[in-house]
Amino acid sequence: MDADKRVLLEKDDVQRTISRMAHEIIEKNGGAAGIALVGIRSRGAHLARRIGRKIETLSGGALATGVVDITPYRDDIDRPTADEPPRMDVPVAIDDRTVVLVDDVINTGRTIRAALEMLARLGKPHKILVATLVDRGDRELPIRADIVGKNVKVEDSERVNVLLQESDGADLVVVTGGKKNKA
Repeated sequence: MDADKRVLLEKDDVQRTISRMAHEIIEKNGGAAGIALVGIRSRGAHLARRIGRKIETLSGGALATGVVDITPYRDDIDRPTADEPPRMDVPVAIDDRTVVLVDDVINTGRTIRAALEMLARLGKPHKILVATLVDRGDRELPIRADIVGKNVKVEDSERVNVLLQESDGADLVVVTGGKKNKA
């Protein structure tokens, strides 16, 4: 393995973590009824679908799962000037539901902030929970996850990479970059 790459979660760890997150979502909601999972495209969407399947297995019922592209709501990247109405790539009703917003990694909090802004324009949830596979800590914005798969402290120069079977051909979470040690 590269000296500047370390593994946080391997395939079995990712699966176990997703299962634990599904259990925690059910527990925080007092059951599976009324939950809508909303994954942030793209890896958050894959995670939301997996968590949804696990919750369905545990509860025996179908679960609403949607996908959002929050790019128009980002304040840290250039975006189109057109003020398009918000939409979900895969729509799901959010009014009066517990919406679980799912992303792969929380770093600065800006992605979650943008997703919250979008959800506010789409409807009025009963409650919103934030779920993430990896929480890096150290935010630019005062946002925290309610359900966290793994907390990790990394240097600002390091990057947490979540690889998922659906998009990357493998389930793996690694940290790359950082300071190079000279021998």
